[in-house]
Amino acid sequence: MKKIFKFILNTIPRPLLIKVSYWVRPLIAIILKGNTYTDPIDGKSFRSFLPYGYGSQRSNALSPSTLSLERHRLLWLYLKNETDFFETPKKVLHIAPEQCFLKLFRKQENLDYTTADLYSPIADVKADICNLPFENNRYDIIFCNHVLEHIEDDKKAMSELYRVLKPGGMGIFQIPQELDREKTYEDFTITSPKRRAEHFGQYDHVRIYGRDYFNRLRNVGFTVNEIDYSKNISAKMVEKYCLVKGEILPVCFK
Repeated sequence: MKKIFKFILNTIPRPLLIKVSYWVRPLIAIILKGNTYTDPIDGKSFRSFLPYGYGSQRSNALSPSTLSLERHRLLWLYLKNETDFFETPKKVLHIAPEQCFLKLFRKQENLDYTTADLYSPIADVKADICNLPFENNRYDIIFCNHVLEHIEDDKKAMSELYRVLKPGGMGIFQIPQELDREKTYEDFTITSPKRRAEHFGQYDHVRIYGRDYFNRLRNVGFTVNEIDYSKNISAKMVEKYCLVKGEILPVCFK
């Protein structure tokens, strides 16, 4: 199964993959129904989750029901347990909206919810993250997860996120990160999908972020809290929810 999923991820364009997944997901959820692992986003349980990864495949990474990955489930638990995201009126911008959140966030009556992306077929607004079509200080919350590693001018993108966030607003900007790497590795002379996969771990990535990622955000004005939220979750539930121990949530404020 790992080889099949690796082939799919590396051959089917992402916009098409998103469309296809809507049809395949219900069938897979039925086949894998069980009690071993639980997706905290919808509370459904399965005998196994699906493997995922463009390079080496991670076992039990992708939830069959919501299509959430480890990072999505961690973010959900943080929002649910540590914020008023689900209760207080918020104006929210979601860059490159994830399928596991999209319908749920749209249904929340307390949210004025806008999604944006340059290529995603499920986004409301077609927008370049380096030139967002929104006025200054507009949003209470911005989500932009696993996007910046695709953007050459990530400083410009970060500055745009800062510009449209309200003073006092919160942004969560997750990225793939090697925490044992001090400095981010990037080389813009590497342009072919094959070489980018070799150097950066995925065919459409342009860098590997190190621990200096947080300071990149600080340099454009954000106050950044580096939150290892898995420490707040028991080892039993980390396993039950299929989380990655030690993943850092970059929770940013303006």
